[in-house]
Amino acid sequence: MNLQEQRDLLLLSELERDGAVTQRSLATKLGVALGLTNLYLKRLARDGYIKITTIPLQRVRYVLTPQGLAEKSRLAYLSMEYSLSHYRDLRTRLREALSDTVQNGTKRVVIYGIGDLAEMAYLSLREMHMTLVGFVDDSRQEAFLSYPVWPPEVLSEWEFDVVFLAGFDQAAGHRETLHQRLVPDSKIIALAPSF
Repeated sequence: MNLQEQRDLLLLSELERDGAVTQRSLATKLGVALGLTNLYLKRLARDGYIKITTIPLQRVRYVLTPQGLAEKSRLAYLSMEYSLSHYRDLRTRLREALSDTVQNGTKRVVIYGIGDLAEMAYLSLREMHMTLVGFVDDSRQEAFLSYPVWPPEVLSEWEFDVVFLAGFDQAAGHRETLHQRLVPDSKIIALAPSF
């Protein structure tokens, strides 16, 4: 799913939810300039996906056409298909990374980070009969998946075979924190983002 299709889906969804929404509000949700939002809306109207009508007090109302509803459904399907494909790819890559360590005798894993990738890592650990030592993170969140979330300082007290870095954006920072805690690179697993 390309960027234009993602934006079209967001616009059509927002217009269906609230036909009296302002272009400024839409621009903020899209993260683009107001003028670009205006061009997107004009294109959707030209393609027959929406009708633009004027209501009292010089306000504009957007109405999805039947063709617009069909396009929104098509884009939602594409989005779901893309998400599932991305999820499957990440799960495969995660299992491959962990299976390499299992063959080396790894059983006890710490997951550094919380979020979707951490949740997938946890599920993979369970499938591979590995033991979760615990979740560590720099956030102040107290629990994740019903487990306590600990600060990285506890790593010096824990016995573990590897630390899995569960976050693409924070991997470099987490790796530096682990080095400060004297965790060697040989005990750190990270997935490279696949963009």
